[in-house]
Amino acid sequence: MSDDLQAAPSPYVARLPIGERIALPEGSIPNWDIFPFEGDIQVKILDAPQLPEPPRHGEEGPESCHQCARPDSSFLWTDEHWRLTTMKEPAALPAMVLLQPRGHYDLIDLPPERAAELGPMLQRVERAVMSLGGIARVHVNKWGDGAAHLHVWLIARPEGMLQMLGTCLPLWDDVLPKVPEAEWQESGRRIAAAMVAEGGTAHV
Repeated sequence: MSDDLQAAPSPYVARLPIGERIALPEGSIPNWDIFPFEGDIQVKILDAPQLPEPPRHGEEGPESCHQCARPDSSFLWTDEHWRLTTMKEPAALPAMVLLQPRGHYDLIDLPPERAAELGPMLQRVERAVMSLGGIARVHVNKWGDGAAHLHVWLIARPEGMLQMLGTCLPLWDDVLPKVPEAEWQESGRRIAAAMVAEGGTAHV
C-alpha cells in the first residue's frame, strides 16, 4: 500500500465536520443528570486527522515498554501471567486499579490462553474491589490510546452517589477531593489481600 493511500482519511473521517462549530445536540451527555459540570458548554471544533497516527508508548515492543520494565514489587499483586496496579498518588474515587497481562500484548493479540483467563480475572478483581465495602459498582474500561500494553481499568463507584452513575464516573475523579494518602494505601493493601486469597503474590 502506498504512503498516499495509508495517509488518506477513512470515509467516516472524511464526512466529519472538521473545522466547523458543532451544535450541542438535545439530550447529549452535557444535559444528563450525571454530567459533573454545568453552565454554558459547547462542542470543541474538530481538528484535522493526524495520519498516520503517532505511535503509542511501547508500540515498538517490550524493550520500549515501561510496563514490561516495572518490577513486580511496584504492583499491588501479581501472578505468573497477570499484574494488578494502581496510581502512586491517591485518586478521588475509592479505588482505581489496572489489570494487565505480564506479557507485552494488546487485546487484539492476547494469546488464547490469556484471553480465556481475562473474564475470570476481571471478575476476581471486581470482587477484590467490592470487598472494600461502600462500593456500589465497579466500572470496567479499556481505552488503550496511550500505551500498546493492554491495561484494563476497574473504577469503583461509591455506594449511594447516583450522580456518578455511568459513563461520567472518570470525570468525577478529576474534580472531587483526593482520598487521604493513608486510606488510599490501606485500600491497596486490602485489594491485594483479597486477590491473594485466590492465589498470586501481594506486594503491599
